[in-house]
Amino acid sequence: MTKISKVLIANRGEIALRIIRACKELEIKSVVVFSEADVNGVWVPRADECYPIMGNPVEAYLNYHKIIDLAKKSDCDAIHPGYGFLSESAEFAQACADNGLIFIGPQPHHIELFGDKMASKVAMKKIGVPVLEGTDTPVVDKAEGERIATEIGFPIIIKAAFGGGGRGMRIVYHAKDFSDMFDSATNESMKYFARDEVFIEKYVENPRHIEIQVVADAYGNVVHLGERDCSIQRRHQKVIEITPSPLLNDATRKKLADISVNAMKDLGYESVGTVEFLLDEKDNIYFIEMNTRVQVEHPVSEIVTGVDIIQRMIEIAGGDKLLYKQEEINFRGYAIEFRINSEDPQNNFMPTAGTVKKYLTPGGPGVRLDTSLYSGYELPTCYDSMLGKLIVSALDWKGVVNKARRALDEYHIEGFKTNIPLHREIVRDADFMAGKFNTGYLDSNMKHFKMEAKSSIADEEAKSTQLANMLKIIKENNLVSLKNDFTLY
Repeated sequence: MTKISKVLIANRGEIALRIIRACKELEIKSVVVFSEADVNGVWVPRADECYPIMGNPVEAYLNYHKIIDLAKKSDCDAIHPGYGFLSESAEFAQACADNGLIFIGPQPHHIELFGDKMASKVAMKKIGVPVLEGTDTPVVDKAEGERIATEIGFPIIIKAAFGGGGRGMRIVYHAKDFSDMFDSATNESMKYFARDEVFIEKYVENPRHIEIQVVADAYGNVVHLGERDCSIQRRHQKVIEITPSPLLNDATRKKLADISVNAMKDLGYESVGTVEFLLDEKDNIYFIEMNTRVQVEHPVSEIVTGVDIIQRMIEIAGGDKLLYKQEEINFRGYAIEFRINSEDPQNNFMPTAGTVKKYLTPGGPGVRLDTSLYSGYELPTCYDSMLGKLIVSALDWKGVVNKARRALDEYHIEGFKTNIPLHREIVRDADFMAGKFNTGYLDSNMKHFKMEAKSSIADEEAKSTQLANMLKIIKENNLVSLKNDFTLY
């Protein structure tokens, strides 16, 4: 067992701030690296130490040789990659080990296995996990791909074999479209992952996307923290995540959890991770992928279980055993996470940027905000558009939806457009309120969302202006005597 006393955080933004907070509570020193674009990042001074990494602001965070060198020079025991590219790099994890540093995450061979979607599909199928019909080996030849697609039967989906996040993914409904879609998928895969291999599988139309959060130590102990419903997506990118899933029955819920826990035990997995599935209309279960890192949506699982996933991740990397058995984990209420992005939903979700001119955040019971945004912050244009995550919780579904409405109405970011108006529409939609949604939800409903209604923030500002005008009239007309001992309420 190795006691971790100092961690370098190889990431930026809200996830860097999240890891700093976890380290402080564990009485572990934190170190951050930051690019030229992140000099004013609020997380930078929050760490115990910070070091600039010069050069291209995006490539700087990917230069793991420099990051490892900084970790060694600053006497760190371990590196936490957060989420993103380095968290999914088996090469980086191995380089950490080769340099005497603890990689806070799974073993390199598990990252490599699950980073290869076909290899992971074969491995999971071998131990009895249900998978979608499709290829088990890479496809690079278009003619071969078209033959396979025809055998499977349309619609099919083409997926980047070594990618994720919806990149390199195309749905093909008709044979005549296969050629163009194949080129589009392989070109995008090459652009984002420097690999053009794809695999082809049967496409399940409008399924639910359900994932199981697992936590595993190095001693064969594995527990789950319930499921998250990630069905509300745009272009295969998650927009809203919910736990527990409102329409999932208990039998299917248990089956998903059992499959995930048993699979991780069989494969000897270690650290936190997420096993992801598609469910069709008949609740048939199909494994799609395993994410070997902390997920963006991990807060909802923390809220309903009380388990700090980041802290457990650090402790497991240091050799600790799990603190609890499955029966000791209690699930309480509902939680919803809204990804807050700098984009314009009314203009095909085009990315936006600018300086935060006015910033009013929601609060109160059952409201959590994971973000690094602040008033006056100039948003860099070179990174992902996610500004943070608004998470709300309540004891029942109706309560959590009402909480979401109130919190989203309180949230106000001025200076550039965000997707907050879209979230306000969703939480007032009848299907959402009834818990009826699948991966086609946004495509079906976007045309109905007007995103024009005033928020309560606008109403509050109007009231403030009205009160100021009233006070001015009172003073000008001497309607009351304003003495030193008199306060006008």
